[in-house]
Amino acid sequence: MAINFAFSQTGNSRFAQVIGSSQPKFLVGKEVVYQGNEGLTNLSTAAGMFYRAEDYKNAFKFWAYFIAPTAQSESRGSFVCLNTYDRAKFTFSFMQFAAHVPNGDFVNYFKRLLALGNAREYFPKLVLLNTRIHYRNTNGTLTQLENDASTQSLMDYFNPTLGAVENQELICAARMVHWAMNDAAHRKIQVESAISLFKENMKDYAASYNLDGFPDKVCLTVCDIRHQGRASSRHIINALNTNGNHDRAFNNLLQLGIPAYEGRIKTLRAEIKKLQDAGIFGKKYKQSTNDFV
Repeated sequence: MAINFAFSQTGNSRFAQVIGSSQPKFLVGKEVVYQGNEGLTNLSTAAGMFYRAEDYKNAFKFWAYFIAPTAQSESRGSFVCLNTYDRAKFTFSFMQFAAHVPNGDFVNYFKRLLALGNAREYFPKLVLLNTRIHYRNTNGTLTQLENDASTQSLMDYFNPTLGAVENQELICAARMVHWAMNDAAHRKIQVESAISLFKENMKDYAASYNLDGFPDKVCLTVCDIRHQGRASSRHIINALNTNGNHDRAFNNLLQLGIPAYEGRIKTLRAEIKKLQDAGIFGKKYKQSTNDFV
């Protein structure tokens, strides 16, 4: 049976409560205006709803820590991180997977969610067929929402327009927030998707930027830059061109995006230092095994 919500509002905060349940109401998101767009944002970290590398180190070993600075920089690690106000139209998860990229992080993550046994409780009209996300119409026919070239229909399903917070947008946001809050399997998929993404990206970046033998702090900073998109490959290559001085390369990379992203970069630097001080960071990347040793 599909989960349905009753909605309420206090100031600019939108809340939802499961109809027919004794569960308390929860924050879906706060209304915001960004560059003329209207949408929702949620960075809640209450009730343990945030990523801790220690919780996943047994399953993912060093990679659980490798993604941690970016997780903190993206969302303070919030498993219910939500944005519906920019060009992606719908962004979710502690790593802010964005719906606007064909075959991208959000699409791959959401496909894994649809394979869960309780997926129909949250998205009864969405089905996975031949590895593609489809919408089941009232007459039973299926409409494909994404392909190799576009996710526009999927974006529009989650958030019809950027001009207002529509009911469909609110419903989809509530479904995702509630699902993440109440299902450990959902949160595990967020983590698995993030680590898989960064592991695959490291293969590409190692080839593109010749990162074999580089320290983890440099590799992670490259991953973070590319994940956020705050600098081009040309700038990354220039920053890495230090005749083998890895500390200088690291500091060069941390200058990319200043002053526009100074706050994020400060967080990234601080989180990397914590891992260095704890003796967790200090490894080097081995391209042949795609791992840190």
